[in-house]
Amino acid sequence: MSIIKKTLATVAMSTVMLAQPALADDMRIALVVKALGIGFFEAAAKGAEEAAAELGGVEIIYTGPTSTTAEGQIEVINALIAQGVDAIAISANDPDAVAPALRRAMDRGITVISWDSGVAAEGRQMHLNPSSPELIGNTIIRLAADHLPDGGDVAILSATSTSTNQNIWIEEATKALPEYPGINLVATVYGDDLADKSYREAQGLMQTYPDLRAIIAPTTVGILAASQAVTDAGKIGEINVTGLGLPSEMAGAVESGATLSFAIWNPIDLGYAATMIAHGLASGNATAEPGASIPMGRIGDAVLDDNNEAAMSDPFTYDASNIDEFKSIF
Repeated sequence: MSIIKKTLATVAMSTVMLAQPALADDMRIALVVKALGIGFFEAAAKGAEEAAAELGGVEIIYTGPTSTTAEGQIEVINALIAQGVDAIAISANDPDAVAPALRRAMDRGITVISWDSGVAAEGRQMHLNPSSPELIGNTIIRLAADHLPDGGDVAILSATSTSTNQNIWIEEATKALPEYPGINLVATVYGDDLADKSYREAQGLMQTYPDLRAIIAPTTVGILAASQAVTDAGKIGEINVTGLGLPSEMAGAVESGATLSFAIWNPIDLGYAATMIAHGLASGNATAEPGASIPMGRIGDAVLDDNNEAAMSDPFTYDASNIDEFKSIF
């Protein structure tokens, strides 16, 4: 079925209610993202559409606020509750702030899962991590250390200070630092997943830390903005930008040398897997409980841990040797 895209400018209720009505036998699954207009989430929406077509009888409502705020997502959630969707799959801007609204959704019989960026346990039935936090944290530090054989100062440019996933990855990256002697983490700053603010934060890092050798951005918006900031500052070859990015967006940075390597899981797969899980739970064909195995179609099975969380797959590294293979895919 088709994906419904709406821009939530003023009233979230009117946005969702303007969606085309589903057929009577359709299951309506809302894919709620941090903000509209972000390439990572648009790629995830393609995966959701793929899963819906494979399942049949599923309508995807792709929606989110216009900026990365919890308040915007709460408006979206309330509108979806009023519409009576069957399931909500959300990448949260704030794990705690959105939980009460999602709790109300579950009280109305709506299946709720989180994916990418999690929700507090009381506000969802399960959470799908794109990969394990330990692997992601170690990967983003390793990507910087691989190109700093003698060590050096590095800084992290994250999304929002309340983003569940980035905070966990940063925590794990910090734990991994002793494995990389000489790598010195000097600062963590936040660009709020806004291109202009992320660019300014990258500029600030370069000005504040003259010996900076790498900027690590575990966000697709941040890594692209930081690469541009390094390029504009004439510091290609001096400061390497790495982290998590989309091949389609990062190909130019790799070609210029602003980014030597970066990593990401496939966001198309992530949207596909989240939709498969939401459908399985909403249809009663799967149960979210510790130890449960929930089918994710072609991805495999999600095996829930004691916190009702599961990991999809390992991150994959992209560099000049393989970027051309993937830049036209996502």
